[in-house]
Amino acid sequence: MTRLWSPASRGWQHLEIASARGLVVPAILRARRRSLWICVTLLLLTSGAAAQSLDSDPSGAKSLADQEPITPIPPPPEADPQKLALGERLFGDHRLSADGKLACSSCHDLRTNGASGGHTVAHDGSKAPFDTLTVFNAALSFRLNWEGNSADLGAHTESSLKNPVNMRTSVDEVLRKLNADPQMVQQFHAAYGRAPDRTSFLDALVTFESSLLTPGSRFDRWLGGEASALSPQELGGYQLFKALGCSSCHQGVNIGGNLFERQGVFRPLVPGKPEIVRVPSLRNVATTAPYFHDGSAPTLEEAVRKMAAAQLDRTLTDQQVESLVAFLKTLTGTYRGVAVVGASQ
Repeated sequence: MTRLWSPASRGWQHLEIASARGLVVPAILRARRRSLWICVTLLLLTSGAAAQSLDSDPSGAKSLADQEPITPIPPPPEADPQKLALGERLFGDHRLSADGKLACSSCHDLRTNGASGGHTVAHDGSKAPFDTLTVFNAALSFRLNWEGNSADLGAHTESSLKNPVNMRTSVDEVLRKLNADPQMVQQFHAAYGRAPDRTSFLDALVTFESSLLTPGSRFDRWLGGEASALSPQELGGYQLFKALGCSSCHQGVNIGGNLFERQGVFRPLVPGKPEIVRVPSLRNVATTAPYFHDGSAPTLEEAVRKMAAAQLDRTLTDQQVESLVAFLKTLTGTYRGVAVVGASQ
């Protein structure tokens, strides 16, 4: 023990401490310098990211449309005015049916809801097997018709012309009639530089039908950042719509129209076939009664209750139904600046 405190030992012990300090102190200094540089670097990165965020989004926050399962309807696509005018004329032309009694507008009333308010009546007076779907926003759906058996508007047009329930004709027969009309031939020449043929005829109709979008709903305005566009009850209905799982099938720009689903998952929804249908769009749904492919639900309230029970296995309270219907009514858009209305209005 005495030798430990001898001068030699103390000198050695001091030397060891000095050596330790010689290694540790520079290490501490280097660590402090690295920490300082890391802090400065993080500060610069954070500042840059914040500046970039502010540059890309002046509001400093993501828009609601980027966070919700539903997106707003875009403006109609740009199109040649002469082709649009020609397509609109063809849409209302009764020569597109075999006996000249029906036009596209006979079943798809653009003055109201883009549909006919129920089943199309066949030439023999019988009802068509399916409730008429609205033509508004049809261009936004991935398939057309209740069964989704038309891949696009052109295919749907040809199918409708051949349908024995309504038009009972063909593209060739329609072209024969159109080419016999000098004014119509002149309008085709102005729009397409040639007389009516299959390609120009279908393109004119598709161009017009693609323009039949209904933007400007209160819900879309809310998605765009207008917080006052929805009442507390309507906003609560939307939150319930998502919480129940309705938005699993009814989402996207058309709030449906982009997938197939089985009718009656937990209990029967409608009698008969088809069992699998293309999910309908909920755009303007408050104006398109009756509901379901057989038109068996006369009111939106009844349709909501039946859908919740059959598809979600849920029994809704009266308050829940009221909230959901209040939300669904905010999905009514405008066509040519005028709100879409029901067929009976």
